[in-house]
Amino acid sequence: MTARARRRAITTLLLAAAALIPAGAPTAQQTQATLIRNVRVFDGERVLQGHDVLVEGGRIARVARGVRAPAGAAIVDGAGMTLLPGLIDAHTHTFGDALREAAVFGVTTHLDMFTDVATARTAREQQDAGQARGRADLLSAGVLVTAPGGHGTQFGMRIPTISSPDSAQAFVDARIAEGSQWIKIVFDDGAAYGASIPSIDRATMRAVVEAAHRRGKLAVVHVSDAASARAAIEEGADGLVHLFNDQGPGADFARLAASRRAFVVPTLTVMMSITGTGGGAPLVSDARLAPYLLPARGDALAQGFPRRVGAPIRTLDSAFAVIRQLRAAGVPILAGSDAPNPGTAFGAAMHRELELLVQAGLTPIEALRAATSAPATAFRLADRGRIAVGLRADLLLVEGDPTADITATRAIHTVWKEGVPIDRESLARSVTAARQRQDAGAASLAGGLVADFESGALAAVMGNWMPSADTYAGGTSSGEVTVVEGGAGGSRHSLSVTGTITPTLAYAWYGAMWMPAEAMSPVDLSSRPGVAFQARGDGKTYRVMVFARSKGTMPLIRTFVAGPEWREVRFAWSDFGIDGHDVMGVVLAGGPQPGPFELRIDDFGLR
Repeated sequence: MTARARRRAITTLLLAAAALIPAGAPTAQQTQATLIRNVRVFDGERVLQGHDVLVEGGRIARVARGVRAPAGAAIVDGAGMTLLPGLIDAHTHTFGDALREAAVFGVTTHLDMFTDVATARTAREQQDAGQARGRADLLSAGVLVTAPGGHGTQFGMRIPTISSPDSAQAFVDARIAEGSQWIKIVFDDGAAYGASIPSIDRATMRAVVEAAHRRGKLAVVHVSDAASARAAIEEGADGLVHLFNDQGPGADFARLAASRRAFVVPTLTVMMSITGTGGGAPLVSDARLAPYLLPARGDALAQGFPRRVGAPIRTLDSAFAVIRQLRAAGVPILAGSDAPNPGTAFGAAMHRELELLVQAGLTPIEALRAATSAPATAFRLADRGRIAVGLRADLLLVEGDPTADITATRAIHTVWKEGVPIDRESLARSVTAARQRQDAGAASLAGGLVADFESGALAAVMGNWMPSADTYAGGTSSGEVTVVEGGAGGSRHSLSVTGTITPTLAYAWYGAMWMPAEAMSPVDLSSRPGVAFQARGDGKTYRVMVFARSKGTMPLIRTFVAGPEWREVRFAWSDFGIDGHDVMGVVLAGGPQPGPFELRIDDFGLR
């Protein structure tokens, strides 16, 4: 397996591990009015001191002083606190439990710049049905516009690509038919970071922008260097969804952006990660946020991008200079995290983005606008981003005054989505449990047994099981992971992994994945010598793929043969070149040889 193939494989596993977005069922709380009294209000544009805000039916009913509470209303004393519109993250890539986590951190709307079309469609349907009050809303560009082999194709998802201007309208129309709410274009050859990747040419970018505008859709552009940023604006882009730091802005860059009425989403947290330092690292130790950060999220916030050999050394100085120029010219600046890239985490990273915007030269109030009214205006969202009568009651109540100290946004008291309080403590309990499992590691396993499947369910004493397939990498292998009757040694049940491997990919697979903790968090399993299980199959060769944090994104692979009789398969951690201290997942997989397969697993453990 090539390095690129392995990189795509791990991406696929991560994507496959992401469950479809759970619906947030309506509750009786929707009908209860809420009055927030005597609170400092940042309404998206200005500060109102000592006001009351009444919420009824999921909407803002009154913003004034001395508001009388309706009968049965919940009363919240806002003295010493600040009420903000729910934050809008203007650059995300949404999957898994992202929307639930985002809401816990006060982000009530995701403006997604590339995700699975089916995920976006499901989210939109649930939102339209009023079933998303426990999580952030998802609005999405769907599939991005990129060249064959260009940026966006490396993430393991099979996506359509574009090569010439003459196919622009058909391409854009197909994206709109899939549900894209705006069009996101990649105009980036990677040179700014020492890479060389295919990119669409300028004529194709212009044709796509014009095609989007003909359908009344915004066209935004991903860039990484100053020349590409200028070209995108000159060709009519409505906005840039990254800044650049390969050089300063030039004398008239901001004047050009202002004359074309373009907006900019700097994504400073990720730009800091590109310098090699995790952009969100300071959040991990912030006591106001730490109780809600899953271990994997803390790891991600502290992670920087690895620097390519020969790549230029980058700092944020040029990006900060661009922002100062944009601010002076009145160009709208929008806050976006680019989660879940290195240095970020869903929801949490927005609080670091706000801090970096202030460090770059914005006032705290301007930074708050960048996360509320500015993205609402730029993306034509008339129902949110402000606190005004008739708008959605997506609200964030924080202790202190973020209009003076921007980090006060982290001191979250309550988040409301359409007037319903977000259950923040359920995530805090999940965080506590995950940390306990990490701390206990393999020591919590009696005899090292992880799963014997005797309950008849796909369950584990530690961690969880899920299917893993090559479909996100462009493969077409398929199968089923179930618990069936009959196991090793005459036991009642075992794990059945059956399917068909198709030769679309040289590294094709279908299998069952065990993760010892949530979201591929590393767990110390070094107190056990390795992994062992009983196997029975059709005589083919199968693979054990182990993922360890210290080994990066590439799976560590060993093979075994499963014949018609049950037999024990045992591998030491040292067989994979590790000591087991940071294991993130183990996959038992069919393939890459094509054709149907039948594999049975029992008594899976760490022994």
